Amino acid sequence: MANQGVERSTEAAKLKAAGALVPQVAIAGVSGYAGGELARLLLRHPGMQGSAPIFLGRAGETSGVTTTIEEIHPHLAMIAARPSHAVEPFNWDRLVDAGTKILFMATPHEQSREWVPEAIARGIRVVDLSGAWRLKEDANRAVYKLTDADASVAAKLQAEAVFGSPELHREEIRTARLVANPGCYSTSVILALAPLTRAGVIDLDRGIICDAKSGVSGAGKAPTSKTHFMSAADNLSAYAVFGHRHTGELLEQLHVAADQIQFTPHLLPIPRGILSTIYVRLKKKTAVEEISGLFSDFYESSPMVRLHATPQLPQIQHIVRTNFCDIGFTLAEDGQRLVIVSCLDNLLKGAAGQAVQNMNVMLGWKEEEGLL
Repeated sequence: MANQGVERSTEAAKLKAAGALVPQVAIAGVSGYAGGELARLLLRHPGMQGSAPIFLGRAGETSGVTTTIEEIHPHLAMIAARPSHAVEPFNWDRLVDAGTKILFMATPHEQSREWVPEAIARGIRVVDLSGAWRLKEDANRAVYKLTDADASVAAKLQAEAVFGSPELHREEIRTARLVANPGCYSTSVILALAPLTRAGVIDLDRGIICDAKSGVSGAGKAPTSKTHFMSAADNLSAYAVFGHRHTGELLEQLHVAADQIQFTPHLLPIPRGILSTIYVRLKKKTAVEEISGLFSDFYESSPMVRLHATPQLPQIQHIVRTNFCDIGFTLAEDGQRLVIVSCLDNLLKGAAGQAVQNMNVMLGWKEEEGLL
């Protein structure tokens, strides 16, 4: 940890010496779990050089109320030199006057769909953590039941929105005005399968089975009967079978048909973390070395993906509170039955950490800056 602190200080010193301008960023929706993680990461990000983000509540959250990010998230109280950072009511003039370059939207899908066109019109680039802009096809996006004040403007923005997986769309993200952060489940499954689907080695006619399990924080901060301690503790339950909203992301990013992949999520009685176990059959008998080569070549320039050497498999305890996605696999003796295991922290690589990773790409910084 000490070495990481030295590296962050050194990088900040380099930026300062080079006369690099500190970009003003803002977070809308800081009260949730993802908003809190965004605040933590950006307050200590070396590229910010001590310049705090603008913290904004969701619509109506802070009207007439004075609060601070430290009151909402007490674990942030000692993270910066300033004793506190105010959470302000959302205000477009405030963002424009401050010269905001990037706005993180940690807001409900409907609110992001409403506010993003206004942000883009005002020259502010957006990283949206909701599902409002992730999906290109109307049939897939229908699960969110979104409406638009101006359908033509929304359609143009939807067409230019970039799916915010740096490992898949790094070059498009660099110049994007609107980056749609992927879902947590979909990130774990897409990163596990993309090297194989793009190489065309999976027998899609035999189908892909994705058995994914997530901690309770994946359901958001608002409590429900299913996430109540009495329901979640000492339990494991499947939900949203044949209807989870992240399924569309798998179809669009992996270029598979709905009848070629089955994704079933489960609720784990832990605070955070995702483990996805994925079952595929290969088109022909394949050696372990060939599979390893597909993964290592695909992720050669991806610092946030860690590959496990067979027969080691990832575990949640090794990725929690990190921005890594760990991937490992086991190949059956027949050389055709393959099981891939993918692990990540749903609040970091599955949400806030990946959003900061996207910001780094958009600003031309090292992809892993402020995330190690």
